[in-house]
Amino acid sequence: MDNTVLGILTEKLVQFGLTRQEANIYLCLLQNKDLSGYEVSKLTGISRSNVYSTLASLVEEGAAYLLEGETNKYTAVPIEDFCENRIRQLTRLKQELTAQIPQISDRSEGYITISSHKHIVDKIYNMLKHVEYRVYLSMPEKYLEQFIPQLEQIAAEGKKVVLLVNTTSGIRMKGCILYPLDKRDNQLRLIVDSSYVLTGEMTGDITDSCLYCGQRNFVNVFKDSLRNEIKLIELTKADKKLQ
Repeated sequence: MDNTVLGILTEKLVQFGLTRQEANIYLCLLQNKDLSGYEVSKLTGISRSNVYSTLASLVEEGAAYLLEGETNKYTAVPIEDFCENRIRQLTRLKQELTAQIPQISDRSEGYITISSHKHIVDKIYNMLKHVEYRVYLSMPEKYLEQFIPQLEQIAAEGKKVVLLVNTTSGIRMKGCILYPLDKRDNQLRLIVDSSYVLTGEMTGDITDSCLYCGQRNFVNVFKDSLRNEIKLIELTKADKKLQ
């Protein structure tokens, strides 16, 4: 495994709660059958003292098993099992936390900046999760696909889903109203239940930035802008039919 791939996999394992050193040794165990601490040290270049303490941590965290014998050896918990176990643990903790921590009103009258593409994607998922009546969404087509199942589920629940998108692939979404855009840009525009707006640039980069707002006047102006754009699309479509 080359260093580039190793680095990418290490960063992904860090997202599952491992330190970088734990991730490095876990990957070593996954690629080799039943290793002693000495063997792990030779393969990874990590000092034996650090290897043994890290192996103990991996066993404690459910990422490795200890094989006791004349020479203790370690084997990796299969990656799918490790990930599923961690997700199940986090799901249980989420349920406990949401039940125990007092809730506050989620309506913000201020302007909140959401920075970085991954955080913007998370915010979109969370906003769509709480749709009660309707959602209007416009975004670059290449980022739309990941939200299709969620949008179709919202539509299946009888809620209104309106999409404004420049699509060259002839994308179709069950139960959703689609308005094709002539322009191609990186703008994200999302409004949920005429109450919350997320708008800004979406390029897939860490420098992406969006504004999230529940301020009523801003939401109303944003809603009117989208409504006017939809009317213009409908008029343009009608004119083309008459020609």
